[in-house]
Amino acid sequence: MTEPKLEALEERIGYRFQNRYLLDCALTHTSFANEQKIHTLQDYERIEFLGDAVLEMVSSEFLYRAYPDKKEGELTKLRASLVCEPALAYCARDLSLGEFIRLGKGEEASGGREKASIISDVMEALIGAMYLDSGTVEAPRRFIMSFILSDLEDKQLFYDSKSILQERAQQAGQDVRYELLSESGPGHLKHFCVAAVVDGQKRGVGEGRSKKAAEQQAAYAALRGMSAGEGRTVKNCI
Repeated sequence: MTEPKLEALEERIGYRFQNRYLLDCALTHTSFANEQKIHTLQDYERIEFLGDAVLEMVSSEFLYRAYPDKKEGELTKLRASLVCEPALAYCARDLSLGEFIRLGKGEEASGGREKASIISDVMEALIGAMYLDSGTVEAPRRFIMSFILSDLEDKQLFYDSKSILQERAQQAGQDVRYELLSESGPGHLKHFCVAAVVDGQKRGVGEGRSKKAAEQQAAYAALRGMSAGEGRTVKNCI
């Protein structure tokens, strides 16, 4: 796979690296570094460790100021939902971050660019690389506010879609179940299409590389449709 130009990523995130080596490290998976026997280039794991701490600090400060009436336990739960692996992967996909990651051939073949565990780690590594490159927290803060903590209400609805749908259905005396509509692809690149069925009616359809991801998408579609007064689908995948 031809590597896309990193200038395109810099343009997308709104930050130009002074030390491009840091960006290279943030985008390099262990499998690539090992396979290429590149001993001068770190993989993203150490920088991700730093980025995780920066993300926690920035998100904690933001929530502390944004929700002055929430108690510590509520803030902790909210922060966890906003910076967990699925949430960061959701944000990374918005940036198409996966296309810039350097993967070994085995990881590439197994669909590594779409794995939430990898792209969420790279998201944190990118934050760490910005922090090291700029020498201050302001550059990563702008990135976090723009791409992770923006559109908070809609993202919160997406992250918690299954539990919210279940709660709303129970309040209305309705049941919720998920129906597998289709399953395709080889074992390492499965693609699932699932419908959220509320009280016997299909209210939303979702797709994903796992049943859980597809169910979450379907629940989100159902909630958005219910808010608009009717069921709607993410995409017809039947």
